[in-house]
Amino acid sequence: MTNAPVPDAFDRRDFLKSTGAVAAATLAGAAFPALAAPQPEKKFKKALKFSMVDVKGPLVETFKMLKEIGYDGIDMDRPADHAEVRQAKAESGLIVHGVVDYVHWKQPLSHGDPAVRAAGLEGLKTALRDSKAYGGTTVLLVVGVVNKEISYADAYKRTQDEIRKALPLAEELQIKIAFENVWNMFLLSPLEFARYIDEFESPWVGAYFDIGNVVNYGWPEQWIRTLGKRIVKLDVKEYSRKLRDEKGPGAGFAAELGEGDCDWPAVLKALDEIGYTGWGTAEVRGGDRTRLQEVSQRMDRVLELK
Repeated sequence: MTNAPVPDAFDRRDFLKSTGAVAAATLAGAAFPALAAPQPEKKFKKALKFSMVDVKGPLVETFKMLKEIGYDGIDMDRPADHAEVRQAKAESGLIVHGVVDYVHWKQPLSHGDPAVRAAGLEGLKTALRDSKAYGGTTVLLVVGVVNKEISYADAYKRTQDEIRKALPLAEELQIKIAFENVWNMFLLSPLEFARYIDEFESPWVGAYFDIGNVVNYGWPEQWIRTLGKRIVKLDVKEYSRKLRDEKGPGAGFAAELGEGDCDWPAVLKALDEIGYTGWGTAEVRGGDRTRLQEVSQRMDRVLELK
């Protein structure tokens, strides 16, 4: 048997270098096994409202407990000491992702009295500063209410006028004002909600979409597709039309996550279509560690986290 000639472009020295490199790579592979592939980032970060937590003791221990039972973060919906919150956050690893405006129901920006609107605006600015202090990214705002004394048209103009006054501060602090869809007799369709947001022509406003709040009179997946990229964050709650019909509108919220009329697979599909990833915050009945762990597990199921 004769040896095949080595081409001129590939001489003996190149051949030895090549085979040596292959051998070295093989030995290195044996000595150093391949690293595990990085875990994909979670589609949803799981949080709850601060007011849901009925646990005594130092805030740092509460935050550590919430982290232990599966939460990634918390949305602060009542005032707290800045230094204490920052310490609890640092020691626990729990993220304070935002603040809920503290005064938007008592001092709505739609009110007929300019003094009430001014107080509401100051409340919004306080919430923006608090969110910045905690390292958050949003303030949840109920933009206003409509009732017999406050007309729809007046609410529309007044609320936009007041919110615009807060936009320079929102931009300065880099905190988004996220409007929640609630039972306030205002912004009653996703088309109108989208238009309301767009009219600000600002990246510092968006939607804090509450999934359960829609079920009484609509379908969350339809709202999600219409609002699209305007959705900044999600509130996660359930609603039962059966309980509503038996006991009244508010009773529908007593349904546990996954046991009402929210079509969670349809919601997840719509969220996939708009490319949403980020915070999903429980806003349901809270309680002690056992109850909050149950809520965490129910969120895992409806959001298909595990």
